[in-house]
Amino acid sequence: MFDTPSYDAHEKVVDVNDPETGLRAIIAVHSTARGPAAGGCRLWTYDDAAAARTDALRLSRGMSYKNAMAELPFGGGKAVIMGPVAPENREQIFTAFGRAVEALGGQYITAEDVGVGVSDMMVVARQTKYVSGLATEGSVGGDPSPFTARGVAIGIEAAVQARLGRDSLEGVRIAVQGLGHVGGYLCQELHARGAKLIVADIHTTRVVEMVDRFGAEMGNVADILLSDADVIAPCALGSIITPDVAERMTAAVVAGAANNQLSVPEVGAVLARRGILYAPDYVINAGGIIAVSAEYNGGVDRAGIDAQIEAIGPRLADIFARAQGEKRLTGDVADTLAKAKMVRA
Repeated sequence: MFDTPSYDAHEKVVDVNDPETGLRAIIAVHSTARGPAAGGCRLWTYDDAAAARTDALRLSRGMSYKNAMAELPFGGGKAVIMGPVAPENREQIFTAFGRAVEALGGQYITAEDVGVGVSDMMVVARQTKYVSGLATEGSVGGDPSPFTARGVAIGIEAAVQARLGRDSLEGVRIAVQGLGHVGGYLCQELHARGAKLIVADIHTTRVVEMVDRFGAEMGNVADILLSDADVIAPCALGSIITPDVAERMTAAVVAGAANNQLSVPEVGAVLARRGILYAPDYVINAGGIIAVSAEYNGGVDRAGIDAQIEAIGPRLADIFARAQGEKRLTGDVADTLAKAKMVRA
């Protein structure tokens, strides 16, 4: 593990195996410099254990940077549960996962991510207090997806202004790849801002819903990233923008909710050379962890959450301006700023 490209001086990587329930999971703690490592739990069917480990390593590093850039009192961590999980065994799997989180004694705080919902976190919460993203009455909390989507929409506005010089999204063509929790809410946000949507998802019912609700154009899953659009918004899994895709894209902006959108760091240089503005994913998609932080730590109301999410726009505008002025990649600028904030008190 120490020699793999995705390893980045992680503080702790825990393999979880529970023979009784069949749980196989990896919990990666990248940094606790700013506080306990916070990041969601992903349930996915990986090709093999090595792929799951790589995902956990990359995602946890991204959470360290995301939390630092959003100036939250958290370090970065992530958990992945290796699927598939049978519906009749789901509660037992998340019960066992909750015990694994509790065993870390607060070093890692979990919440929802791809393939995991509020009901799953409610099961986890029976075993540990180190969990957020829970359903609450009359308070902040629950599914962080709407907050993530709102932050991404605000970030897209900043990117469109910086690259296209347009002060609104009215009439801007935006291709959204992935219509799960965040992607669906993002379509709602973008439609309300007047954007013209192109949508694609492996689940046809989700595509049909967006077409019916927002008058979206139906895209093709295979080539949605190459759409004739102003903005490409990846909202599915990571590593989807490869060097080949980057060479063939025609959009002016890449700005979406997915983590680790670039398959390799070199893709950033390809996008920049072709005049495509890339909004660093861990900066633009921080709305969800902002809401999770407010729920977990308390003391922040909805107005406070909204203010922190609104700050995503100016934060990205600053990154874009620095990158242009210093002739650097936007991702490199963001990494430099994030690392400077990852200082142990």
